[in-house]
Amino acid sequence: MIYTVECNYAEPASEAEWNEFYSLEKLPALISVSGFSTSQRFRALRGDCPAYLALHSVDTLAVLQSDEYRKKGGGNFSRWQSHITDWRRNLYAGVDRAIAVGADEYLLVSEQGPQALIGLGLTPRALHAVALDKTPVQRWLAKLDCTQARACDLQGLNVYRSMTVQLQS
Repeated sequence: MIYTVECNYAEPASEAEWNEFYSLEKLPALISVSGFSTSQRFRALRGDCPAYLALHSVDTLAVLQSDEYRKKGGGNFSRWQSHITDWRRNLYAGVDRAIAVGADEYLLVSEQGPQALIGLGLTPRALHAVALDKTPVQRWLAKLDCTQARACDLQGLNVYRSMTVQLQS
């Protein structure tokens, strides 16, 4: 299953520090939780979406309800909470493991169907919300080489750049 966390951050003065915390402390803590197998963080380059997206591969919803998750990774944002906006979490079925996106690639996300991704010659991975916020209900993911992206029409897609490598347990 794919666990997604999305948000915006509304305080420019502390945003770099928050990003450092999230990328260097929170992600490693999450990947150490039993049942997490990958974690990666992204920043939106364009699209009508929150600025930040994290994709985590997890075994089941029970992982997110565990004491270990609560102690190591869940909800330890108190210092930053007042600046986090447009926050949503979803658990998606349909893909067992999140796509690993390299520094020379973009993560493309469609909430309107797979056609735009197929039109780029990509094979989209379909996600279906099964728990938590359940919005959007469906998404399609694919990755695209950055050099190819320049020649592509990415209208209607949310385009993300990786902020971290994909961590693996």
